[in-house]
Amino acid sequence: MTYTILHNPNCSTSRKGLEMLKEAGVEPDVRKYMNVSEQLSVDELKDIAEKMGGVSPRVFMRAKDAPAAGIDADSSDEAIFEAMAANPKLIQRPIGIKGKKAVLGRPPEDLLKLV
Repeated sequence: MTYTILHNPNCSTSRKGLEMLKEAGVEPDVRKYMNVSEQLSVDELKDIAEKMGGVSPRVFMRAKDAPAAGIDADSSDEAIFEAMAANPKLIQRPIGIKGKKAVLGRPPEDLLKLV
């Protein structure tokens, strides 16, 4: 089963998570979701939330970037998914995905839960 990591090479936590996976013998598919060609769709984001246990997208949203994207406490999950798809900077990273499970790598050691 393929392990995919949603990775931002400009993020030290994301780099550390990728390094930890490789040290554990995992060669994940790396999706650089900040690149226009690799951005996530609303449906993909909903799938990730489902794989995390049916959580709200707020669980993997960068709260400090939310106000600039027009997201506040009253925003619906649908509005958050749409904002994340339009502005990938809102997505917390790294995220590991394997099969029917996904995990936020905060701390990066949590990525190893799917190994």
